[in-house]
Order: sequence, then structure tokens, then C-alpha cells
Amino acid sequence: VQLQASGGGLVQAGGSLRLSCAASGSIYIPDMAWYRQAPGKRRELVANISGGGRTYYADSVEGRFTISRDNSENTVYLEMNSLKPEDTAVYYCRNYNCDVWGQGTQVTVSS
Repeated sequence: VQLQASGGGLVQAGGSLRLSCAASGSIYIPDMAWYRQAPGKRRELVANISGGGRTYYADSVEGRFTISRDNSENTVYLEMNSLKPEDTAVYYCRNYNCDVWGQGTQVTVSS
């Protein structure tokens, strides 16, 4: 299984971005997550979603970010609204079942 993350970019504070994480192959991988790592900081969990649709969000993004999935496309999304400069980081998707990471996509929020 390989994960391909995309959708990052440069946005002004208050703006929105949608990240995508597409899994290659036809295998179904239910438990997915988004992490992020800012310069000089440890990688942190942003949100995850189980095969049954149960979600978890870090306190810092609760109410602003939404994780979702499209099982027919084997893709997980992270909708990010009301972005803040402190959301600037490289965002990585991860699958728990196969312990696989995507390559990361840069999100930069300007003030």
C-alpha cells in the first residue's frame, strides 16, 4: 500500500484548504489519520477516522478541521477552515492498519 498526499499550498489566515490522501491498490485500509510537523516541533496527530466513521480531532483544530473519507475512491480528506499561521506545517497522512505514511504536503498560512 502506498499513500499519496496532495492539496497543500499557501493561503492567507482565515482561508481554507482541502488535503487529499489517496491509497494505491484495491486493498481497503480503514483506519486513517492526518499528522503534521512544524519546523522545530515534533510530529503531532491532527485527526483520525476509523473504518466505521468514528473521528478524533486534536483540540487545536476541533471545530475548524473535518476529516472524511470516500471508500469508493480509497481516499481520505482533511478539510481545513479558518486557518491560522500556527497551522503552518508539513501534513502527513498515515494508515494504522499497514503502518504506512504518505510523503507529506506543505501547508503555509500567512498572517
